[in-house]
Amino acid sequence: MGNNAASVEELPRAVARARYVRVTPMKARRVVDLIRGRKATDALAVLQFAPQAASLPVSKVLASAMANAENNLQLDPDTLVISAAYVDEGPTLKRFQPRAQGRAYRIRKRTSHITVELESVGAATAVTKAKPAKKAAKPAVEQAETAVEATETKAPAKKAPAKKAAATEAKAEAPAKKAPAKKPAAKKADADAPAAEKKAPARKTAASKAKADDADAAEKGSAS
Repeated sequence: MGNNAASVEELPRAVARARYVRVTPMKARRVVDLIRGRKATDALAVLQFAPQAASLPVSKVLASAMANAENNLQLDPDTLVISAAYVDEGPTLKRFQPRAQGRAYRIRKRTSHITVELESVGAATAVTKAKPAKKAAKPAVEQAETAVEATETKAPAKKAPAKKAAATEAKAEAPAKKAPAKKPAAKKADADAPAAEKKAPARKTAASKAKADDADAAEKGSAS
């Protein structure tokens, strides 16, 4: 059962390999890391503008893998994805650089084996996109239920402004009732003012009577 499942899930794969490329493995791996996991068409665009010198041989290997997939396996180039890309170290060419006093420095000219593997994911994505379409019917019913619940919950919310209006009216009426209580005090003050004015002439008449009495006494004294 396990082998059958693996054979069903295995996707068509195209492989291209370049051997004995005169590029150091470390420099080639820097470029290969840029395209691993990308779509084949996008990877070609990245390699076209990459500044590294190793991008040229890597792009040639990628183009060869795309041609193998299209011509040998009849796969659509737009559905190809780089599933694996790695660089192995090849044989090293040893050379010597003459130096002073008869000495020689070693020169290592390294080589690389570049491998690129492509997979077609068009069929797999079509299956994954078809499955969610069957489940789309259930959310429609759930959305209708949620809409009904939303309308039920929104209905009591309309009564809230009435309570606020009653509260505001009560607050507006409270100061209106208290206002008349202050008016009698003003009236009392107005009533007290004339009373004080009326009392003031009384004091003046008493003083005038005293002066009149003094004048009479003076006249009597002069007459005697």
